[in-house]
Amino acid sequence: MMVEGSRMWMVTCTAPVNIAVIKYWGKRNEELILPINSSLSVTLHQDQLKSTTTVAASQDFKEDRIWLNGKEENINHPRLQTCLREIRRLARKRRTSGDRNSNTLSLHHKVHICSVNNFPTAAGLASSAAGYACLVYALAKLHGLEGELSEIARQGSGSACRSMYGGFVQWMMGLKEDGSDSIAQQIEPESHWPELRVLILVVSAEQKPIGSTAGMQTSVKTSPLLKYRSEIVPKRMKEMIDAIKQQDFETFGQLTMKDSNQFHATCLDTFPPIIYLNDISKHVINLVHSYNSHFGETRVAYTFDAGPNAVIYVQEQHVDEFVEVVKHYFPPEENGEQFLKGLPVNTVSVSEHLKSSIQMDSIKSGIQYIISTRIGPGPQSIQDATLHQLGEDGFPKL
Repeated sequence: MMVEGSRMWMVTCTAPVNIAVIKYWGKRNEELILPINSSLSVTLHQDQLKSTTTVAASQDFKEDRIWLNGKEENINHPRLQTCLREIRRLARKRRTSGDRNSNTLSLHHKVHICSVNNFPTAAGLASSAAGYACLVYALAKLHGLEGELSEIARQGSGSACRSMYGGFVQWMMGLKEDGSDSIAQQIEPESHWPELRVLILVVSAEQKPIGSTAGMQTSVKTSPLLKYRSEIVPKRMKEMIDAIKQQDFETFGQLTMKDSNQFHATCLDTFPPIIYLNDISKHVINLVHSYNSHFGETRVAYTFDAGPNAVIYVQEQHVDEFVEVVKHYFPPEENGEQFLKGLPVNTVSVSEHLKSSIQMDSIKSGIQYIISTRIGPGPQSIQDATLHQLGEDGFPKL
């Protein structure tokens, strides 16, 4: 949209976090970000977790600039430059082919980008995926571009391609050397499995010591287990897609936990080893297995990305009880910040029989807080001009 009374174009978009249930770890091409295996994720709802990005273009801007969470960052980061270059290249191509949908914004105009996350950045909550998906989607809207954009988002951050869609999404590894077939595809929309809920147990909001990019490079060079993993993922992908389509939580949950464990085993098999899980993470794993074992079925499933925070998948009817179990074994800090954020959870009592069956010591303040959420849609455009992150001068609002 054109900003009234100025020569500036501005759009604001939001994009979601996605959490992989079949993990992406390792690239066969670093520059194009082509993975050594396909992966599959669940898109989380933006009411709880999202990136918001405003992009403005004006002939008055002297250079491209970017601000992330209130701080100016280096626009010359290679992955940022790739996204900017690829969107401009696509816009130029559409224009020369006479596409009437592309707008009249000059491709020579510089852009100002301002992006904020409403969750901890780089704490293993897929912040780069949401951020790059949002950037690509907003730049595309600015230039009036529609259609397949996940290939460009992938070149910003691999898993960002999966945040271009809602619901259940697969990132197909592709076979072509140019990466044109390494794209994301929605398997089922967010409406497909309404009873599926997600709990994020935030153990630490600190930045992880080893970033995903560096970790993957070391794994590719040193882990024999990673090579084995790339051979078994295709079968796992097929089983996971079938489980999702049939809403088979037993299979979905078991595959999710097994794949998370194998991913972290690969990290440990890397030399020197990469350790993302901490003691609290391991206690959460034990708690989940003890809980499921008590009922003789998979009621809850954990997965961990490159960080210690647990993401729990659970069917709606078991949310209240499992949150109470977590509160019992990880008592929250009194007078600390709000322990439960997001979708409301009812207070219920936990039976003594269940407690005696779990047999675990409680760990005070082990979990900082829980985010309660569900499956959600892909990127959205925001029409409300008051939500722009940039002011009428094209600079971040204070």
